[in-house]
Amino acid sequence: MITVLFFAGIREEIGLDELKIVEKDDITVQQLKQYLHSKYTLSSFNQIMTSINESFVTDDEIVKDQDIIAFIPPVSGG
Repeated sequence: MITVLFFAGIREEIGLDELKIVEKDDITVQQLKQYLHSKYTLSSFNQIMTSINESFVTDDEIVKDQDIIAFIPPVSGG
């Protein structure tokens, strides 16, 4: 099982701040993004930063059982 955390706009699109996924592990971040995009009809994952266990990663990184993945959209300040 992996835990996926959502923040800001993506959290609002999905309607959840956390999701437990049992059927997906040992996949790449890109494959996880594709799965979530198709399941929740999200606008885009193009500009989103991804972390696994609090370390930023690329889309090629492998997601393993018990990992915590966070999708963090760009933020702006003023």
